[in-house]
Amino acid sequence: MLKSENQLDDFFGYKPEDSNKLPAIKPKKRFFKSLEEKARLLSKILSTKERYIIFSFLVIILGSLLSIPVTAYRHYTQETPDYGGSFVEGIVGEPRHINPLLSQANDADRDLVSLIYSGLLKYNEEGKLVPDLAKSYDISSDGLKYTVYLKPGIKWHDGVALTADDVLFTIETAQSSDYGSLQKANWTGVTVEKVDELTLILKLNDKYAQFLNNLTLNILPKHVWQEVKPINFSLSELNLKPIGSGPYKFNKLKKDNTGTITSYELSANENYYDGRAHIDTIKLNFYASEIELIEAYNRNDIQNLGYISPVNLDKVKFRNRLNVQELKMPRYFGAFMNTNQSEVLADKNIRLALAYGTDRQEIINKVLDGHGSIVNSPLVGDVIDINNEVKKYDFDTELAKQVLKETGWTNPDERGVLRKGTGKNEKRLTIKITTSTWPELSEAADILKEQWGKIGFEVNIEVLPIAALQQTIRERAYEILLFGEILSIDPDPFTLWHSSQKKDKGLNLALYDNKTADTILEEARQTLNPIERMKKYDDFQRIVIEDIPAIFLYNPDYLYGQAKDIKGFKTKIISMPSDRFVNVEKWYINTKRSSK
Repeated sequence: MLKSENQLDDFFGYKPEDSNKLPAIKPKKRFFKSLEEKARLLSKILSTKERYIIFSFLVIILGSLLSIPVTAYRHYTQETPDYGGSFVEGIVGEPRHINPLLSQANDADRDLVSLIYSGLLKYNEEGKLVPDLAKSYDISSDGLKYTVYLKPGIKWHDGVALTADDVLFTIETAQSSDYGSLQKANWTGVTVEKVDELTLILKLNDKYAQFLNNLTLNILPKHVWQEVKPINFSLSELNLKPIGSGPYKFNKLKKDNTGTITSYELSANENYYDGRAHIDTIKLNFYASEIELIEAYNRNDIQNLGYISPVNLDKVKFRNRLNVQELKMPRYFGAFMNTNQSEVLADKNIRLALAYGTDRQEIINKVLDGHGSIVNSPLVGDVIDINNEVKKYDFDTELAKQVLKETGWTNPDERGVLRKGTGKNEKRLTIKITTSTWPELSEAADILKEQWGKIGFEVNIEVLPIAALQQTIRERAYEILLFGEILSIDPDPFTLWHSSQKKDKGLNLALYDNKTADTILEEARQTLNPIERMKKYDDFQRIVIEDIPAIFLYNPDYLYGQAKDIKGFKTKIISMPSDRFVNVEKWYINTKRSSK
């Protein structure tokens, strides 16, 4: 506070009595005293509270002045991806053949192939087919000729130009039995002709609506592989030190003292035709099991987990550093009924009772910890672009018991197992589930046993290691097979449900035989219009659902653990696990500010 009315005038060196003498002030008299003197005087005339208020106002004014350019900078610029950064991802398995013609049976191989190689077409983040190496393509009106035009200026990682010769070489190699490619079946009945350096024509013997899926095959460089003899194709070192055209190129690999590959390091392809990837380096570490993978993450050896099963998710520490991406795949698990092996299951009413007696959500909650969705059809409606409004057999134990009662199963034994008939003609409601030792399936089998036991069934379970299970499937020596099936995003369920596929090498696990369904599947393969094709598949799924050759259970989410500092991941639907890298060149860690 001011202690007298003259103190403020004294502070500025002015007194009232001097007012008449202003013109006579001599130049050598300074109007203001030194800043130091003023500061001392100010501290005397102002209280602590007043000094604090003035200081605060000064800070606010200064802060406002300084914030103007910062605010303007942020207003006229935006945060954008920048180059740089790296990450380490852990994968279960070991690479053996980083070769698009040999990689189908190994997820580690497929992951590396998807990063290093490119196909004519690819699936985008929404699960749609889009051009990749191809600039465009034409389909003839009869559906038998596909003309593909390549993008100009594409280079292999070694700098050599990619041309139609490379595509021709890759397809012809896939078609040859000498090379042992698992892709051979996809290219049977296809002839390839080179028109010029950037144009090819593919001719089909028969119309096949899903043929465009085949064009996702990643292409090999002819100049690198043409001298490799068929007998050495799977043994060549090129399978471990690949040269591709994709967003990342091989840098180095590391082995342990037993010769086992423990890691791969990839670097961004500076000349990638779709723009250089933002992240400089990707390192993939390989582990023998998912538990080892999780342990590596928990001790900070890796930042990403290529896959986490729902049952192991709670073992992952530092979850706050991780985005668990829940991806959808066109697959499902179900209980496939072999009516040739079981007189009980040959009765549709028995299968109907089992369908009503199945609580799918309980299986999802207990086996998948909720990370999955209920499936009611042989076509996965929440992934595939098809009508999902179909007949559902919702869980209803009372309705299941009523169906059994109406069928004559009314006499329970001391354990509650229903019987039918008397004496030598007595039958027990007994069935057997066969499945694999994979924990997810064996646990699901236990839950089904409990659920079906509550409606009067005696359920036996046969759990087999993979080799024995494969033999059992080949022989169709099971009553109920608890197993999974994988479709493509543009599905062709012919091999899974056509009656011609009931025997060994076919995948009709329910031995389903319906002539109307067969005809629809045959016609759908020939229907090029995707809308008309999906209408046919809608008719097909309704027939199958009505016949109940299987009880469709669930579609598990694919859980991908990705570090939170990686941005740009937009994928929701994948056709296979390696498709999680579909837009990897758009991922980024570093950022910069750019003009809007």
